[in-house]
Amino acid sequence: MADIAKIVDWLVNGTDDVVSRELLAGKLERSDRTGKPLVVKLGVDPTAPDIHLGHTVVMEKLRQFQELGHQVVFLIGDMTGRIGDPTDRMATRKQLSGDDVRDFSRSYVDQARKILDSDRLVLRYNSEWLAPLDLSAVTRLMSHMTLARILERDDFHNRYAEHAPIHLHELLYPLMQGYDSVALHADVELGGTDQRFNIMTARQLQEAYGQEPEVGMFMPILEGTDGVRRMGKSLGNYIGVNEPPEEMYGKVMSIPDTLIVRWSHLLLGRDPDVVAGAIAGGNPRDEKANLAHGVVSRFWDALAADRAADYFDRVFRQHEVPADALVIVLTDATRKSSALDLVATLPDVPSRQEARRLLQQQAVTLSGIRLGMGDEVSLQAGDWLKVGKRRYYRFE
Repeated sequence: MADIAKIVDWLVNGTDDVVSRELLAGKLERSDRTGKPLVVKLGVDPTAPDIHLGHTVVMEKLRQFQELGHQVVFLIGDMTGRIGDPTDRMATRKQLSGDDVRDFSRSYVDQARKILDSDRLVLRYNSEWLAPLDLSAVTRLMSHMTLARILERDDFHNRYAEHAPIHLHELLYPLMQGYDSVALHADVELGGTDQRFNIMTARQLQEAYGQEPEVGMFMPILEGTDGVRRMGKSLGNYIGVNEPPEEMYGKVMSIPDTLIVRWSHLLLGRDPDVVAGAIAGGNPRDEKANLAHGVVSRFWDALAADRAADYFDRVFRQHEVPADALVIVLTDATRKSSALDLVATLPDVPSRQEARRLLQQQAVTLSGIRLGMGDEVSLQAGDWLKVGKRRYYRFE
C-alpha cells in the first residue's frame, strides 16, 4: 500500500482536482492484486483536423498510466462530434458531416501517436455503441437526467438566461459522453477542468447502470497564445502539434512573458520555481527561447528545434530574409505601383479586401519600412517584402 500511495501521489501531481483520490487508490490496489489493468479513458471529439498543445496537457497524464501498464483508451467521439460539445458555447455548434468526422478522426489518431505510446494504445470510436441504440435505450438513458440538472451547466444556464436557443440534441451530449464510460466500463477518465459536468455525468450513469463510478481526473486548461483565453481552434490562438517546427517555435516566442512559467510546467514538466527564478535572474526572452526549443523538440526532435531557433534568430532578431522566401520577378509593370496594388497581387493574398486589411493593420513592410494604405512604392532587385509575421517575398 505504501507503493500505491506513491503511485497516487505521482498520478495526482499536476492535476487541478481528482474525484476521488481514495477511489483511485482503491482501484490501483485492486488492479495490483488481481493483475487486471485499469481502463483509462480520454475522449476527443474530432471537430477540427488538429490536436493542439492544450490537448497534450491531458495526454501527457494519460501516458503516465501507460507507463504503469494500464489499458489506455483513446476514444474518438465520431458520434458525439456530430453534435459538438456545448461546453463554453453561447450558440449551437454547427453539426459536422460524417465525412468531416472521419477525415478529422484519421488526423487525430496520427497526431496522438506523437504523444502516446501507440503500441499500448487502444483506439475506439463511440459510434460502436451509440449508433445501435434504439429509442427504448435512448429513453432509458434520458431517464437518468433531469432538465434542472442539465440547466445547472453554466453554458446552458447562461444561454437560457440570455434567451439564446438551446436545441434538444445538445441536451443529449453529456448523456452520450457519459454512456461512453458505461460502454467501456471505464475506471478513470481524464479531461480538462471544463469537462467536470460531463465526467460527473458519466459517474452518475455508471452507478445507474450498476457499475462502480470512474475516477475523474481534471487537468489545468492551457491558455492560448494570446495569454487571455483558453487555447482553442475556433479562437485561432492555438499551436497544432503537427505545425512545422519554424511555425511552432515562432508562435511560442510570441506568447506573453506571463505565460512562460505556466507553459514550461504544463507542457514540459519543468519546476515552476526554477523557471521563475531563472526569469528573475536573467532575461525572460532566454527562458522563452528554452521553452520554444523544448516544445519543438518534444513534437519533432532536437535537430528540428535547433534549426527553428536558428531560423527565428536570423529572421526576427537579425532581420535577415529567409533563404526560402518566395521570389517575385520584377517587370516594368510591377516596378512602380501603389502599396495596395502590390500586396493584392501577391500569391498568398487571396483578395484585394485582404490586402487592404493587412495594410490597415500595418502588417506589411518593404525592406524594413512599414507600408500604409496610401503609399506608392518603387521596387528594385534585392528589395524584400514581409507580410504578417512569417511571409517573405524577395524581388529579383
